[in-house]
Amino acid sequence: MSQTPGSSGLIVQKYGGSSVASADLIKNVARRLSSVHKSGVRVVGVVSAMGDTTDDLLALAKQINTELPDRDLALLWSTGEIVSSALMSMALQALGHQAIALTGFQAGIRTNGFHTKAQILDIDTQRIERELERGAIPVVAGFQGWTDDMDLTVMGRGASDTTAVALAVALNADRCEILKDVDGVYSADPRVVPDARKLDHISYQEIMELARAGSQVLHPRASELGETYGMPIMVRSSFHEAPGTTIVRGEDMPLEGRERVRAIAHDTDVGRITIVGVPDRPGIAFRVFHPLEDAAINVDVIVQNVSHDNVTDISFTVSRSDLAKAFRLIQPVGQAMGARDVTCADTLAKISVVGSGLAANSGYAAKMFGTLADSGINIVSITTSEIRITCLIEESQVQDAARALHLAFALEQE
Repeated sequence: MSQTPGSSGLIVQKYGGSSVASADLIKNVARRLSSVHKSGVRVVGVVSAMGDTTDDLLALAKQINTELPDRDLALLWSTGEIVSSALMSMALQALGHQAIALTGFQAGIRTNGFHTKAQILDIDTQRIERELERGAIPVVAGFQGWTDDMDLTVMGRGASDTTAVALAVALNADRCEILKDVDGVYSADPRVVPDARKLDHISYQEIMELARAGSQVLHPRASELGETYGMPIMVRSSFHEAPGTTIVRGEDMPLEGRERVRAIAHDTDVGRITIVGVPDRPGIAFRVFHPLEDAAINVDVIVQNVSHDNVTDISFTVSRSDLAKAFRLIQPVGQAMGARDVTCADTLAKISVVGSGLAANSGYAAKMFGTLADSGINIVSITTSEIRITCLIEESQVQDAARALHLAFALEQE
């Protein structure tokens, strides 16, 4: 993926699960792909699994085996996107187009060996380019690839976005469009905050922080690839042609967008592990987090208390789907280090404010903390980046927190 975007007369369009959740919706997407193709622009489609297919497959697997092996789970999950791509190809052929469905393997997407959290290593675009050359519309199954051992892999929930951006980069496309059941990127989740406002522009860094903070508008790896290779990305609706949100470099943002908080994000997919009474000596953090890295478990909010009498507490968050596995890995580590206890909890959530303005303006942190205090919301822990402040709070209060912060930072206003 060493290429940079150019004027190739090619776009990559990714359609999410809710956009292909039924036969009628698949036909609607096929008409949209057909319209782009008829305009003289070559198009590659990337599709997610239909509706709740991925969740349904996970629930089915858990009825079979509560300890899910990653390799077989990846193989199972990959079928959802394969079904969508095959049906989309059929719909395009019914409209009179040449079209072909391609699995991640057939599309040349090679990944590392982390079966359910794979990362793309490279893409051999020869097959897709041949199909485009003959005038066909390739429809690629998102979210998946293959390893040197010929195993199928998947890249984590929501990673069809990553497939689309990576293909756009590898194919030297003009842009990548992420089409969803929302009109673009909003200042908060409109299902939680009715006054949330659609943003016309947002920076790669801001969308990346929103993704890491729990927003499901764009997969974090997709935004990283977009920024690294300068690939223009647009997020817009799959149900109408209205303009969406354009993701741009920070220096290309309108001035008013660079001087304020841009959005509120919340995330309830939070599990917390605490190691109580750890001896405070060199190498402890490595011993805690190394087995998690080997297991491809992403760690987010990390808090280490001030040491007293050479003893400290370490707590961190992981996704709830990883909580049981992470706890099994950390329990023996804690015991070997002489910790007093290792505990876990799944009743917390993250609430975050994100915006480039945080880097250049003081007072945003105090305003966030004061707003939560006025709303009777206790903060369990705090983490920050240059353009994000995240608080860990009780899950039962996260929606109230999102609405209060959205109002406090006047995000409903232009």
